[in-house]
Amino acid sequence: MKKTFRILLTATAIAYGGYAHGQTDQTQNKWLAKATDVIAYQLKQASNKYKPGKNPRSTNPDGSVRLVNYRDWTTGFFPGSLWYGYELTGDKGLAEQAKRFTLALDSARYIKDTHDLGFMLYCSYGNAYRITGDKAYLPALADGANHLYQRFDNKVGAIRSWDFSWWHFPVIIDNMMNLEYLYWASKQFNQPSYTVAANSHALTTIKNHFRKDFSSYHVVDYDPKTGKVLAKRTHQGVTDESAWARGQAWALYGYAMCYENTKNPAFLTQAEQVAKFIMNHPRMPKDKVPVWDFDVHNALDVEEKAPRDASAAAIMASALLNLSTQVKNGQKYFNYAEEMLQSLSSDNYLAKAGENNFFILKHSVGAFLYNSEIDTPLDYADYYYLEALKRYIAIKGQNKPAKK
Repeated sequence: MKKTFRILLTATAIAYGGYAHGQTDQTQNKWLAKATDVIAYQLKQASNKYKPGKNPRSTNPDGSVRLVNYRDWTTGFFPGSLWYGYELTGDKGLAEQAKRFTLALDSARYIKDTHDLGFMLYCSYGNAYRITGDKAYLPALADGANHLYQRFDNKVGAIRSWDFSWWHFPVIIDNMMNLEYLYWASKQFNQPSYTVAANSHALTTIKNHFRKDFSSYHVVDYDPKTGKVLAKRTHQGVTDESAWARGQAWALYGYAMCYENTKNPAFLTQAEQVAKFIMNHPRMPKDKVPVWDFDVHNALDVEEKAPRDASAAAIMASALLNLSTQVKNGQKYFNYAEEMLQSLSSDNYLAKAGENNFFILKHSVGAFLYNSEIDTPLDYADYYYLEALKRYIAIKGQNKPAKK
């Protein structure tokens, strides 16, 4: 990529001819330029400090870095962030590091016992191939997509998420994210059955995962013999009936992406209804960075005791920006995402260069109920933040979103 982030900002300002909320070009460029300075520094330092095959996931309670190997569900996010960092900055050094960290995950292509192959391989190898066009990345992507597809069950009409023994056939809302891998692989490898499986999973999830207000359950457990729903539970939310914030983000992102790939109006309707739930939620904080579960009742307390989840905000922002380009009233989604990105790019959430163990964002929550990764940086928060910034800049440069 030849253009740097700052050049893109200048070109964007000229092309767009102004910014939402009456901001001046100078004001707009200021927060974006600050963000990219931090991004460039943190990614460069992280890629020099950490070793391929041991990727930074989060920070432990003692302040040390939690490193993970190729089998961890988050392992593809750091290489993916390096690829996005290269696109945003034009720094060829980041591209070289991205390649090193991506190729170190080759063994993930043989994993068969999880749905997370989209996160693990598509975020790393998928971005690598998209950006470079190097066919050397395709064999791993082909193997992973096939193994993801093999987890699809016709009787249930969905892809099995986990192989944990205490579940019968669990499907989590997170699994919507991995459908993008199947849509892409269906075209790339001429496997139309992959699209059939992805569509079936998305439609089954619409049928069984959502409440009347379009909030989502986290886990739906099915009877693999009959396909009937056995239970609707949570694994990470405050209760079975609560709206776990990142789960709502997965749902929003998933259906906006499904519509983008299929143009099925049912997926667009679902995406817009989930967006409505999120954007109009009375417990969404003023800065639009949600606490880890919308039903933690002190979400609006002055002391803000409930931890925020920057990862949920980053995913929501990226999803809303994608949605903004696909509908006639897209400006409202763009504006909301812009406010989210401005909050995430503020000192409250954006790390200072050289701090935060070289992660980009602060204040995310992994699994609160298990006392795991609470108020810590997370690699997937960084990944979707970078993706959202990339989408934001692209939309600005194209004079989008769609107008009313």
